[in-house]
Amino acid sequence: MLTDLEIAQQADIKPVKEIAKKLNINEDDLEFYGKYKAKVDPVSIKGEEKGKVILVTAISPTPAGEGKSTTTIGLSDALNSLNYKTVVALREPSFGPVMGVKGGAAGGGYAQVIPMEDINLHFTGDLHAITTANNAIASMIDNHIHQGNELGIDPTRIIWHRCLDMNDRALRSVIVGLGGTSNGQPREDHFDITVASEVMAVLCLSTSLEDFKARIARMVVAYTYDKKPVTVNDLKATGAVALIMKDALKPNLVQTLEHNPAFIHGGPFANIAHGCNSVLATKTAMKLADYVVTEAGFGADLGAEKFLDIKCRQTGIKPSCVVIVATIRALKMHGGVLKENLKDENVDALMKGICNLEKHIENIKKYNLPYVVAINKFYTDTNAEIEALENWASKNNHPISLSEVFTNGGKGGVDLAKKVIDEIKNHDGSKTFKLLYDENDSIKNKIETIAKEIYGAGNVEFSSLAKTQIKQLKKYGWDNLPVCMAKTQYSFSDNPKLLGRPEGFTLTIRELKPSIGAGFIVALTGDIMTMPGLPKEPAAEKMDIINGKTVGLF
Repeated sequence: MLTDLEIAQQADIKPVKEIAKKLNINEDDLEFYGKYKAKVDPVSIKGEEKGKVILVTAISPTPAGEGKSTTTIGLSDALNSLNYKTVVALREPSFGPVMGVKGGAAGGGYAQVIPMEDINLHFTGDLHAITTANNAIASMIDNHIHQGNELGIDPTRIIWHRCLDMNDRALRSVIVGLGGTSNGQPREDHFDITVASEVMAVLCLSTSLEDFKARIARMVVAYTYDKKPVTVNDLKATGAVALIMKDALKPNLVQTLEHNPAFIHGGPFANIAHGCNSVLATKTAMKLADYVVTEAGFGADLGAEKFLDIKCRQTGIKPSCVVIVATIRALKMHGGVLKENLKDENVDALMKGICNLEKHIENIKKYNLPYVVAINKFYTDTNAEIEALENWASKNNHPISLSEVFTNGGKGGVDLAKKVIDEIKNHDGSKTFKLLYDENDSIKNKIETIAKEIYGAGNVEFSSLAKTQIKQLKKYGWDNLPVCMAKTQYSFSDNPKLLGRPEGFTLTIRELKPSIGAGFIVALTGDIMTMPGLPKEPAAEKMDIINGKTVGLF
């Protein structure tokens, strides 16, 4: 079979203005980035947000892969093939993982968004704009201190980090300001990957330019010597950030391999940030289509929980149905099979690992939402394994569909699409949806609710630093914000090696960070890092351009 890159390069691609016509978007409302990419000004899109939202999530990810983005794109194509006007809304890939090991986020096989090379590389420059805006704030902090420090910023209490859209462990902890007084004050600093910047989170949760500016203004960047918070507005940097970000705020329009419209905008990680594409893209799509298929990063314990408890809470979006993606390969891995042995039939391991899927289903039910399990089929899946999984689903009354969108595109997702539509017709989740916790609960209670209800923890342990920070957050009046958990994606616990369905474990909260602009409190667990590193053999080693043609991207 052809590689994802070869399939994308051989695809027939239409001018983006033709894709826009399908949504009745006027050419005057497009800002073109070449022939095949365009930004859409959300202000120009009128009408009510009537489109029903279908959220695609997954089991806990493994190196075996789940194909969540592939399923999301394939489902959208399948719905369009059934004459349901559908738009897919995805996150933008982060350059660091593309160069590392995770790869891109443009789907796979015959369920992709194109132009795939552009999307996975520089695209329309949104992440570069976020990097620049983030680092402009950092520069203005250090300049303010150098120029007399009128605000009384304590250099040891600066919480704003610089960022770079690259996996680079050497930048996690650095010293800036060396070289004498003319080069600023020496201090410890840190780099996060761009998708972990609060500017990214604000971009993805803002509903307008005005809302974006208000959120940027209240972002906390440091504390004074007398422990008062310092904001971007205090630095007089709000306007500059808005100017840098004015184009990045507009959703990007591209197409699937089957020439259906796709919005790709924003890309916060779900193991660090809230893991959803922009509200502007989602709501614009809801005005233009009958159905909007969107995804949330990593497993349902991370991306889906944050989509539901943060994005939906802040915006009023209510999903009509949830698709939970799983693969037989990944379930066998949760059942104890090593990656190198996954091609071998092992029904016993499959049935053992199914506990991971069961827990994710239980969690979606907590939100009173209907669901369909999508089994993303691999060529190594055997008839016995497929039959065992389907029998389990039938016995337990779980709607399930064998999805073959990777090899057959939209045709391979027709059964899944029909079952999703049936679920929505029978019990539309937008009418029954409920949140997991009350935002007025204490920070401690909100964290414990997520840890015990969603993760299955028996106990939550707070470090002495976290306990102190909880008191500070309450003092500043920030304790009524939702919580964004920063946790390993590989396990329900904070230990990435505990696969399957660990229960009764202790979850450790080591630190809390206020993201006041985004509107949530970040709780860091275990050893989660906000700047990843590259693997021993990064994907970048295989990438090149030969005779004008990209090779080795995937």
